[in-house]
Amino acid sequence: MSDESTATSAPRLRRTLTLWDLILYGVIVIQPVAPMSIYGVLSDRGRGHVVTAILIAMVAMLFTGISYGRMARAYPSAGSAFTYVAQEIHPSIGFVTGWSMVMDYMLNPLICTVWCAGQAHDFAPGVPIWVWKVFFAVVFTLLNIRGIKTSARINAGMAAGMGAVVVVIFVVAARYIFGHPHADAAFFTRPFYDPQTFTFGGLFGCTSIAVLTYIGFDGISTLSEEAENPRRNIMLATVLTCVVIGMLSAVEVYIAQLIWPISQPFTDSNTAYPEVMGHLLPKLVLFGHAIVKPLAILVGATLLLANFGSGLGAQIGAARLLFGMGRSNALPKSFFGKLDGKHRIPKNNVLFVGGVALSGAFVLEVVAGYRSYIHDPQGLNLGIVLKILNGDKAYGLGAEMLNFGALIAFMGVNAAAFVRYYI
Repeated sequence: MSDESTATSAPRLRRTLTLWDLILYGVIVIQPVAPMSIYGVLSDRGRGHVVTAILIAMVAMLFTGISYGRMARAYPSAGSAFTYVAQEIHPSIGFVTGWSMVMDYMLNPLICTVWCAGQAHDFAPGVPIWVWKVFFAVVFTLLNIRGIKTSARINAGMAAGMGAVVVVIFVVAARYIFGHPHADAAFFTRPFYDPQTFTFGGLFGCTSIAVLTYIGFDGISTLSEEAENPRRNIMLATVLTCVVIGMLSAVEVYIAQLIWPISQPFTDSNTAYPEVMGHLLPKLVLFGHAIVKPLAILVGATLLLANFGSGLGAQIGAARLLFGMGRSNALPKSFFGKLDGKHRIPKNNVLFVGGVALSGAFVLEVVAGYRSYIHDPQGLNLGIVLKILNGDKAYGLGAEMLNFGALIAFMGVNAAAFVRYYI
């Protein structure tokens, strides 16, 4: 009787999210333009076989997504990988998995804060970059404090905006591709397989990086307690999100490969996709001397919007994961296991994650700078220092740490699903 009353009185999140809301959340957190940021690296590593690597990575992520969906069906409560591994394998292993997920989700808004601040600084160099870091960290936090329905509406708006830009890119690219002569009949199949450049080592190396395109889909399972019919919708949303992102990503890199031959190097691998798109429309001259590439600017602005949405959604996921751990007494329940009375959200956790993102955006600069000094103390010149301060190396360091956390979580959930259904 006491157990029943305790379960009844335990803080619960409000079920307001439909299947469509869950898919939108997953698409926004992953980003519908996810491969654009890493396209140059993928192209160099895969020697032009980017679309093949994206599709192989999609198949691998689908199996992990099914594991998440099946575990969410068995445990329709907040907590994600922490809950699944703790219940099926051991609480201690679940604790480690949960903290790897916490690292993953807390690093995502952190590196998004760094990236968004850097991109905004490029658009408005007159504003100091530290101001942009504070701005984005505060905006992420304030919007999430407003509640899950507000976030769902913002996700829908951002998805519509990015979808419109992707459509524009597809239309302009199609006109360019079909408006120019092609060298041979294999022009349209060469991005999938080019016998002159193909190697298994290059393809597998490219695929290992292409997996980054899908990181974030697991966040859907952290919304189980806010989802309508979670036993059905969590698995559907997880799988459909992987498929949607995979297909979008495949088309995005496919058209880039058709436009830009592998034999032609990029000026900068980090800005390869905007560079490719910049060739599709004529340059504009503003104020008599400023040369502007309209599509390159549009892609850059879209990537800024995408990273904004990713950071916003990741902060929601981190807050709810901390709530699940606090409610299970893995963290201090008095702080992490509380819900705001008005919006029924873990407000303390949202503030905590926002504080970590803000402070971490500055701390990563120091760590990245120290690592650069250790590797090359004589080569740490003013140019490198400026790059560190602008977030280039901090973003890379944060991404490396995020990948490690995601790998641990994926392994844990797959192991938990195997134990539950096959042992």
